[in-house]
Amino acid sequence: MAKLYFNYSSMNAGKSTMLLQSNHNYLERGMKPQIYTSDLDNRYGSGEIVSRIGLKAKSNTFNTKTDIYKDILNKNDDSVDCVLVDEAQFLTESQVEQLGRIVDELNIPVLAFGIRTDFQGKLFEGSKFLLAWADNLKEIKTVCHCGRKATMVLRVDDEGNIMADGSQIEIGGEERYVSVCRKHFKEKKIA
Repeated sequence: MAKLYFNYSSMNAGKSTMLLQSNHNYLERGMKPQIYTSDLDNRYGSGEIVSRIGLKAKSNTFNTKTDIYKDILNKNDDSVDCVLVDEAQFLTESQVEQLGRIVDELNIPVLAFGIRTDFQGKLFEGSKFLLAWADNLKEIKTVCHCGRKATMVLRVDDEGNIMADGSQIEIGGEERYVSVCRKHFKEKKIA
């Protein structure tokens, strides 16, 4: 029985690496996964998922208007064995519903990977609905500079100063975000 999985964490915990490993596992068994990532993150080129440890794969992209269910339905002549979604925090409520339909109506498992909260501690739309509707939730753990579990992220500017305001979405990696525990998130402290 197919399920909707949501694998979530703060930044730099290995979400993309886990997605790419899952993709490899399906391919190695002669199966056909479909990978999606947000078109917002084009740091490595459009339609490319790249992990910090150097793994990469081509991907379909989605934006707020993409109907992932219809896309899979159009491809599925029994040629889609799994759907993998990177940057799942950028999904809309409607797209999370579409992922549920892929699982429930097409019996195709969906593995979504994303960040739970933004730099202000607020849920992203996609994460909010995945947390509510996924069949299986898995936290991918990483650590704060103090050694505690990092569950939050702080955004920093080009000089390393912690930013308290700004738009929810600003694409970046280690140069822009630092994963911290709740205590250091509240204290706005990165070291």
